[in-house]
Amino acid sequence: MGLGLQEILVIALIILLLFGGKKIPELMKGLGKGVKSFKDGMKEVDVDDKEDKQEEAKKE
Repeated sequence: MGLGLQEILVIALIILLLFGGKKIPELMKGLGKGVKSFKDGMKEVDVDDKEDKQEEAKKE
């Protein structure tokens, strides 16, 4: 996307103004939990795909 330092600082300032200093840690914690949950879900999908491929290989 090509974001420079100035753009990132402006975005951070806008977020700080919108949510306030007390809400930002809560937002980041929630975001972190969401990302972790997404990664765990993707790992489960990969495991299921591998198991399906192994079962198909055994049938042949």
